[in-house]
Amino acid sequence: MSTRLASHGRLINRAKALSFTFNGKVMSGFEGDTLAASLLANDQMLMGRSFKYHRPRGVLASGGEEPNALINLGVESGFEPNARATTTETFSGLTAASQNHFPSLEFDVGAINSKLSRFLPAGFYYKMFIHPRSFWKHIYEPIIRHSAGLGKAPKARDQDSYEHYYHHCEVMVVGGGIAGLQAARSAAATGVRVLLVEQTAHWGGRAPVDGVTIDGLAAEDWVAQTLAELAACDNVVIRNRTQGSGVYDHGYALAYERIADHTPGDGRPRHRLWRVRCKQIVTATGAIERPLSFAGNDIPGVMLASAVRDYVVNFAVSPGDRTVIVTNNDDAYRTALCLLEAGLEVPLIVDARPEGGGALMEAVQAAGIRVALGRGIAKVKGGKRVTGVQICAQAGEGSVLEEVACDVVAMSGGWSPVVHLWSHCGGKLIWDADQAMFRPDPDQPPLGADGAGFVKVAGLANGHLRSAPVLEDAAEQGRAAGRAAAGKAQKAAVPAAEDAEEVALSPVWLMPQGASYALRSKAWLDFQNDVKVSDVQLAAQEGFESVEHAKRYTTLGMATDQGKLSNINGLAILSRSLNAPIPDVGTTTFRPPYTPISMASLAGEARGELFQPVRKTPMHAWHDSHGADWEPVGGWRRPYAYLRGSETVAQAVQREVINTREKLGLLDASTLGKIIVKGPDAGKFLDMMYTNMMSNLKPGRCRYGLMCSENGFLSDDGVVARIDEQTWLCHTTSGGADRIHAHMEEWLQTEWWDWKVWVVNVTEQLAQVAVVGPNARKLLEKLGGMDVSAERLPFMAWADGTIGGIDCRAYRISFSGELSYEIAVPANQGMAFWEMLMEAGAEFGAMPYGTECLHIMRAEKGFIMIGDETDGTVIPQDLGLSWAISKKKDDFLGKRAQQRSFMDNPDRWQLVGLETLDGSVLEDGAYAIAQGSNANGQGNTQGRVTSTYYSPTLGKGIAMGLVHKGPERMGEVISFTKIGASPVQAKIVSPVFYDPEGEKANV
Repeated sequence: MSTRLASHGRLINRAKALSFTFNGKVMSGFEGDTLAASLLANDQMLMGRSFKYHRPRGVLASGGEEPNALINLGVESGFEPNARATTTETFSGLTAASQNHFPSLEFDVGAINSKLSRFLPAGFYYKMFIHPRSFWKHIYEPIIRHSAGLGKAPKARDQDSYEHYYHHCEVMVVGGGIAGLQAARSAAATGVRVLLVEQTAHWGGRAPVDGVTIDGLAAEDWVAQTLAELAACDNVVIRNRTQGSGVYDHGYALAYERIADHTPGDGRPRHRLWRVRCKQIVTATGAIERPLSFAGNDIPGVMLASAVRDYVVNFAVSPGDRTVIVTNNDDAYRTALCLLEAGLEVPLIVDARPEGGGALMEAVQAAGIRVALGRGIAKVKGGKRVTGVQICAQAGEGSVLEEVACDVVAMSGGWSPVVHLWSHCGGKLIWDADQAMFRPDPDQPPLGADGAGFVKVAGLANGHLRSAPVLEDAAEQGRAAGRAAAGKAQKAAVPAAEDAEEVALSPVWLMPQGASYALRSKAWLDFQNDVKVSDVQLAAQEGFESVEHAKRYTTLGMATDQGKLSNINGLAILSRSLNAPIPDVGTTTFRPPYTPISMASLAGEARGELFQPVRKTPMHAWHDSHGADWEPVGGWRRPYAYLRGSETVAQAVQREVINTREKLGLLDASTLGKIIVKGPDAGKFLDMMYTNMMSNLKPGRCRYGLMCSENGFLSDDGVVARIDEQTWLCHTTSGGADRIHAHMEEWLQTEWWDWKVWVVNVTEQLAQVAVVGPNARKLLEKLGGMDVSAERLPFMAWADGTIGGIDCRAYRISFSGELSYEIAVPANQGMAFWEMLMEAGAEFGAMPYGTECLHIMRAEKGFIMIGDETDGTVIPQDLGLSWAISKKKDDFLGKRAQQRSFMDNPDRWQLVGLETLDGSVLEDGAYAIAQGSNANGQGNTQGRVTSTYYSPTLGKGIAMGLVHKGPERMGEVISFTKIGASPVQAKIVSPVFYDPEGEKANV
């Protein structure tokens, strides 16, 4: 049966009919419909089931605040759960299905929970699932896991694409109602760049629905005229279907654009996440109508009065033939007049106020609609849809005075400004007792870096519920935002709005108001999570007096709608139960996003191969064509070894070690982190970053440095080169460049913000090659261009020059213990330089070597590796690196932490070398066995292996490890093992296995 009206329907195109399916049933709609409107037009009142009790649920609202009508959309790779039918646009071929029921929407066995509700009160899960423990694992947990959640998680790979967009402007206006449009127009008139976003597909907000007149024009005409004016401005960007999702520090905001939800398969990205930087934000986000709490207010057919109006005017949909309206304010009378104009019947308006309303009530009565003053709803009758209501005195305990047959109940409990964006970044709220609402406190705005407020609120969101004050407020807020952003303002005429005057509402939080009736009735607050008035009362009775505690105990406002309809009513019930004023009880925390956004939009293009893009050095293609066995290292791909012929990886590694030690090896070290630190305070800054002094390093020289966290643990190491008086270049580990860069920036921005220091990560701007081995100098001298002799370029020095005609910077440093040069060239010349080295080095036995050869050679020399010898609990002193900790500096990151008694204690595990008695290779991570057992009854340990290799140079297994008081126990033999493995005996030796005097590196 169709409930489509012959008249009205300003947003639909009757010339374009659409076909879609719901639960396998073919239905029809029109272009411009929301899915909720299409379902109602097909008389589909039942749309889902509630979470806890599986009660029948129909649509309640008409926007993003909808808690009930959550739908599964699409199939296979286009499947999406928990989509709001009220914000989903209908399109041809749309496939929708209800969720959270078994076996069907009409007959759900889970509804038995509703019959057991007296045994499942608020907090029952905290009390019931504790004892006996065996019941939890075998009975409770399987049932809960099966019942948990609403929709089902998608299983197929998402077929759509998503993207991010970065936008800069002076003023961002959120909300496309009359307040947002006027604010954008006023801000644009100051000449600043303006971004205007509206979350729905249409502009104007409630004004066109409510018949407001602006400057003598119908609201719809004024909106069209204003939009055309804004579209003609070069300094204004306009986007609909774009939600203002969150506001953050420093004028940063997120907006969520639904580009192709309504046109799937057209080749466009489905969603776009806008990352916006602006100086001022104006939130003109309107207000949300509150429901009323009375018995049966969750039955399908009970709707917000404004939503009923929306469906009639916007979509020509009649939710029902006979509508009873229940209200505590004048606005709901507009719904009565709207329904009457559409030819629908309104048998009764139930107004909880003893004196009733003003001009709107008089207009309704003049139209012949009966108004019952001082009355409330005792109970809504019906199961899967409304069949009638029982009327009682609002001041009583629910004694039924009369029954009225109807199929829709339109309720209005007043309006709550949408203050979410204002609150996201610290804006405070004040309680407006006259309008029974929390609204923004103008004296406590979100503060920007300059100490001034950077968020302004306009219109209904600012607590102005009538159109004339809305426009005046919006004009002022828009001009103020433009003035704050540009330092100027242009006075403009404010449009004059005309609408009916209204009498103040009467705060009504429960119908009827008798306390005993609330305990024995089922009056609902949170429709999705099945939280009743009595649940909040019980929470207060059991001591959950904090609004945040009561929220968690009852799950009030914790559903996907985040309490947009339930929180204020729940807060009022809590305050009444505690005999405390509402503002004293406070509000819960508003967190972004405003309404749920897709996970894929957060990822944007970062999916598939782009989820974590593989970083490749300029020489990657050469390595790939020469037998590289790849290893992932900090997002990079580095050759582990270069395989030749039929040799194994282990054989290739041994060949590379021997060749590098005896002849010449080339390593692609481009992945090494390279960070430039520059400025008048750069030396002072690096002294704080590193444990040793960097400010006294001379230009042209290098120094090995250690970085610690503020807790004193070693986090990175590397060679620092001083370039000139104000410039240093810091090398970091391959996987640490981004992390260390962010670490430096964090301290500069939060602690030493006034220091004149600039930090730039240039890792990918330079290719770097390590030329290593006894023949290294011979190769570079053959190519010519710069003096690389020991006299001109001694160990731990650097010099700029050219080699083979390519500009470069040569560092005389070594991570292998051999004669070594690390040469940096521009990245675009990296491949040419590498090929030149390989060709010219052929006569000297040049071979490329990979990361495993690098690790073996560094271990032979006793050099540590971040991530091997460190695990977040190791300090430099544990690794024998006390010499790298300055005793001259007053402070550095981690110094005070290292002075704590546990850190400044010789009774720690410390670095040593390990040699197995039988020459075998210890297992990585093996623990050293100690006598006795620990508190868990397990065997004690006295150390562990951190790095272990077979050394081709020495012809035996070598290892490094942390052992209890290791340096004091040289020559002692201890046993190492892993679970299930036989113990292996190893001798504690010096960690420097090769060339302990360092003669080869200094040749």
